[in-house]
Amino acid sequence: MDQQEFATRAEAIKARLYRTAYLYLGSEADALDAVSEAICRALQGLKHLRQPELFETWITRILINTCSSELRRRSFFHLGGEDALPDSAGPDAYEHLPLKEAIRRLPEELRSVVILRFFSGYTQAETAAALNIPQGTAATRQKRALAFAEMELGEEGQA
Repeated sequence: MDQQEFATRAEAIKARLYRTAYLYLGSEADALDAVSEAICRALQGLKHLRQPELFETWITRILINTCSSELRRRSFFHLGGEDALPDSAGPDAYEHLPLKEAIRRLPEELRSVVILRFFSGYTQAETAAALNIPQGTAATRQKRALAFAEMELGEEGQA
């Protein structure tokens, strides 16, 4: 893949990458920075892309790693860390506060699957590839995350 094809393909999925970064980081500015950083890292590592047909999952994985690094940096500098999901509505945001809180409480491995599958629009196979896990593991994590969220939402409804 040459740089022109890289630029064309990256531009085509930029909105999807931004949405994913926004849901991870909760800030428009941080999401834009993360997407820019991920695209820059991907361009630098373009020679390592062995299967151009997996470009989208490859660059998504780079973005997830970039977002995870930012979240680790935040938790190091801010006691208790910051929330991984936005506090205010953003592009294509979900409005229901109980749902947002239930997702925020998920363990990182479950939250990643939910963000990619339901808020960024990735298929189960794409989610598994982006997270570098088997598809069955992605399905199991999705099922566990939904059960956990349902339990959380059920408890809030009873209160």
